[in-house]
Amino acid sequence: MDVNNNRAQMRKGVIEYCTLLILDQEDCYSNDILQKLKEAEMIVVEGTLYPLLTRLKNSELLSYRWEESTQGPPRKYYSLTEKGKTLLGELDKSWTELVESINMLKSKKSA
Repeated sequence: MDVNNNRAQMRKGVIEYCTLLILDQEDCYSNDILQKLKEAEMIVVEGTLYPLLTRLKNSELLSYRWEESTQGPPRKYYSLTEKGKTLLGELDKSWTELVESINMLKSKKSA
C-alpha cells in the first residue's frame, strides 16, 4: 500500500473545504489561494485549483470581481457567496463530526 497515494487522496477529499475556509477569511486572487494551500501542504498540483474554482463558481458558492493589478493584467478575486457561507457552515459541522468519530476510534485502539 502506498502511503503517499493515500495521503494525496485524503487531501483531495478536503480541498474544497480548505478553499472555502481560505475565502471565508478574505477575498483572494487564485494565486493567493494556491499559495495558502501549498503552505498548508494541502495541494501540490496547480491544475487542481482552477477547475475547482470554476465548479464552485458555477454552483454559486463563489463569486468574483476583477481588480486592476500594478503588475500585469487585471486579477480575478474570489469571494464566498451566502450560499457558499452556508455550505461552509455545514462542512464545518461535518468536519467536526468526522474528527470526533476518528478520535473515538483511535482512543478505543489505545484502551
